[in-house]
Amino acid sequence: MHRLVLLAFLSFFSLLFSAHAQPSDPPARPSDAYRLSERPLGNFTATGPDHLIGEGTVAIAVQALNEAGQPDTLFQGAYPLTVNGTKQTVTFVQGNATLEAAPQEGEIRLEAGSGETQVVVVRQIPAWLSLVPPLIAIVMALVFREVIISLFVGIFTGALILEGFAPSRWIPALFTVIDRYIINALNDTGHLSVIVFSLCIGGMVAIISRNGGMAGIVQKLSRYARSARSSQLVTWFLGIAIFFDDYANTLIVGNTMRPVTDRYRISREKLAYIVDSTAAPVSAVAFVTTWIGAEIGYIKDATEVLGIAEGAYSMFLSSLRFAFYPLFTLAFIFMLVWMRRDFGTMRKAEQRARLTGRLNETDSVEEGEEESADNSFVPVPGVPLRWYNALLPVVTVVGVTLAGLIHTGTASSYAQIVEAGGNPAAETVGAIWPEMYRLTDATEISTMRKFGLLIGNADSYIALLWASLSGLILALGLSFAQRIFKLQFAMESMVDGFKAMLPAMLILTFAWALSTVTEDLHTAEYLTSLFSGNVSPGMMPAITFILAAAIAFSTGSSWGTMAILYPLILPATWSIAQAAGLPQAEAMAVMYHVIAVVLGGAVFGDHCSPISDTTILSSLASSCHHIAHVRTQLPYAATVAGVSLLMSILMFNLGARWWLNYPLGLAILFLIVRFVGKPVETEEAPTRAHS
Repeated sequence: MHRLVLLAFLSFFSLLFSAHAQPSDPPARPSDAYRLSERPLGNFTATGPDHLIGEGTVAIAVQALNEAGQPDTLFQGAYPLTVNGTKQTVTFVQGNATLEAAPQEGEIRLEAGSGETQVVVVRQIPAWLSLVPPLIAIVMALVFREVIISLFVGIFTGALILEGFAPSRWIPALFTVIDRYIINALNDTGHLSVIVFSLCIGGMVAIISRNGGMAGIVQKLSRYARSARSSQLVTWFLGIAIFFDDYANTLIVGNTMRPVTDRYRISREKLAYIVDSTAAPVSAVAFVTTWIGAEIGYIKDATEVLGIAEGAYSMFLSSLRFAFYPLFTLAFIFMLVWMRRDFGTMRKAEQRARLTGRLNETDSVEEGEEESADNSFVPVPGVPLRWYNALLPVVTVVGVTLAGLIHTGTASSYAQIVEAGGNPAAETVGAIWPEMYRLTDATEISTMRKFGLLIGNADSYIALLWASLSGLILALGLSFAQRIFKLQFAMESMVDGFKAMLPAMLILTFAWALSTVTEDLHTAEYLTSLFSGNVSPGMMPAITFILAAAIAFSTGSSWGTMAILYPLILPATWSIAQAAGLPQAEAMAVMYHVIAVVLGGAVFGDHCSPISDTTILSSLASSCHHIAHVRTQLPYAATVAGVSLLMSILMFNLGARWWLNYPLGLAILFLIVRFVGKPVETEEAPTRAHS
């Protein structure tokens, strides 16, 4: 009985609750989208970006609100909005919509049919202001010869442009320099890899200097480097031999050859020039380098939508016959060294070093006096000068770098082959080698191309980290095995090597931060827009070379320049060639030429820019004052660039052929060295080696 009463009460309250909770209208189903006649847009919010650089539109996010002022996720369908006086239909999905609109006098006004109005304020920044931060940094660095403060001012200027010039925004802009740009520069795995790699190389160099290995290798190289000319030729040859990576090239050649060139009073500016001007050019045009993957990737992405049947690697190889700047640069260095001539600021630096022994512009060494040595990099007194204590770690760095490139390239290629439908038996070079063709559009490819694809797929940062750590460990192991010094002294020497790299690492970090500023300001896009318009196909290579140089000079990044320009310039060049009615062969020749000059212009601009990472590393490895390196390298780089640009113009506009342009360009460079360059006065007897 009690159970029946309890059930009756439960049933009664259940019916009562159901009646109370029953809505007057049926619940909306997901498919029941509100029609405009049934549900007009009432309250809403509109948000957009804080600023717009140059002309164009911005994305405005519109959100419908219910009567309580909360997001109305049930509002769906098309609805007309009046945007700056013009009606346009906007589609809402779960109460949200996005529209594109151009600001008028800094405002975007949205009006709904209900009379609700929202105004989005967008601060319009003139596009030309995007050039100001890098130009300020570059000009200040060249004028005041102080890079760090120049870079900081450039970053702060960019942050101020983005934040606004009102005094109330100055402090936020200042804080943005550190909490956004500097921190983000250090939060990049590639950047951190370069820093750690450089620190390990610095530690290794300190160890092999203190254990007598560097002094021993100087003695060995002295058999071949018996004069100022031969020591520079050995440096030039090593710069070409270590072709697989520009970072490794710069740090290995600069640190290895510095004691040799010091012995014959070669200025640090000249050493830095040879190191810098062999590293990137040879890495850019060699068939198998850490650059090749990026280059082919950029070319492939830019051309695959154009209907061009030729593969990206084949186009890269075809473009090398137009690689005037990289190849002319290597030849120009050889001419200067072989003919014993220099000109401009470089000749002044060479005269100073030969006659006074002041290897750096800032050295306080009077004529006839020894340069004060840094004890952190001189051999321990009484230590045997064994050349293999330096050569083995350096060779290890080179060998492990190549092995690391092959290992990481194999892993990456294996994954891509499997994704492309292949089935290699194992993740080894031998297993993937027959199926490397799957990474291209061809059914059969050459051995050189397979190896190029393998290295191109490698993770160069990982390889460099493995290599530098291996070299450092081996240098320490050799020192301990021969009881040259104890653990505590070894650690102190290694830390001294780290300290020597810190100024350059600070400059690199600021340069990376400034590069991010130029990305936020769309500097490269603005420079590209300046060159847009109707141009003849024959002028595209020359225009592209100038544009690539300007972007690389302003941003300090040849890789960034390639990433920006290839997707823009190659489709534009193809369209211009097609519109001009060029035959297929001539149109492809223009494409090859443009591919080459993007690379050449990027390397040239990178050479001239004081905010370039490779230029900074060259100064570091050569122990050269950074701005002195930039000032002395600039006239030489500009000379080669001028001749290269002339060859590009002659190529199509005067009917010249590439196999005639090389002898002509080399002849012009020879005449410049012969008649503009002048012999450097020397003291034939070499001085004692400087550290």
